[in-house]
Amino acid sequence: MDPAAADIRAPGVPSPEVPSVVTDGLTRTFGSVVALSQLTVEMPQGVVGLVGANGAGKTTMIRILLGLLQPTSGRARVLGMDSTTQGLTIRQLVGYMPEHDCLPPDVSATEFVVHMARMSGLPTEVARERTADTLRHVGLYEERYRPIGGYSTGMKQRVKLAQSLVHDPRLVLLDEPTNGLDPAGRDEMLGLIRRISTDFGISVVVTSHLLGELERIADHVVVIEGGVLQRSTTTADATQLSGVLLVEVTDRGPELVARLRAAGAQVADDGGGNTFTVDLAADWAPVAVTDGAADLGVGLVRMQHRRHHLTEIFRPEGGTIHVRH
Repeated sequence: MDPAAADIRAPGVPSPEVPSVVTDGLTRTFGSVVALSQLTVEMPQGVVGLVGANGAGKTTMIRILLGLLQPTSGRARVLGMDSTTQGLTIRQLVGYMPEHDCLPPDVSATEFVVHMARMSGLPTEVARERTADTLRHVGLYEERYRPIGGYSTGMKQRVKLAQSLVHDPRLVLLDEPTNGLDPAGRDEMLGLIRRISTDFGISVVVTSHLLGELERIADHVVVIEGGVLQRSTTTADATQLSGVLLVEVTDRGPELVARLRAAGAQVADDGGGNTFTVDLAADWAPVAVTDGAADLGVGLVRMQHRRHHLTEIFRPEGGTIHVRH
């Protein structure tokens, strides 16, 4: 994390134009169980959200990307490198934060992160410098000498994040990084993840089933279900402006809704309250809203063009995620 520290990297550093991840027909089976099926997708650099319910194939995909698991067929490239034949080089350039707690309780954060830095190939002195910088970045500098066993869940998540960053990777794979955190801890972790990309230029692939979180930090979203690609889209495209006007008034909302409907507008209210939406298929609708509010003598709290949300792409069904097309 310290630009002044020695730059120890594997040969063949990828150019900024190379996608973070590319898969082509990626398939992995375990006996009769199909974990991934003909998965073909490209993940650009930046922050990519990998969405899927439990058992969707996310962890299997990460293991293949790291070169720790061989695909049954197809192939995957990480930063332009083949995961089947260049796994060691990939692991030198990629950081990984696992979902589950795997930290030794009887060592300090400093000891653990230094060890992981040396395992990544950094000389001892460089590993110590990078560890101090990285623990400061994730907010653990003051607690760095305490045994990890006494850490809160949020602090342990930060240790896992630190060890994934300490060797100055080009890409980090974060598996459910907000798991077990309270709302404040989630906000802080999401801020850290976004800064990894914006401040340090490190690409991120982050798995999560919480779509609202990904909408806040991801540039691109990839959805898989049962090992099959469902959708790959930029967050901007998925959250583009809808054809709906969101209206909130101080009072007499039902009267205004009735007036708009009488004029021919398509209006959906919230059960009789003062907030409702108006279909913008009728281009005169915004003027009708303002004129109607003025005639009734009610105040407009807000009137805005509503955006789509990632949660609108999906519908829950039997505990799994299905994509709305």
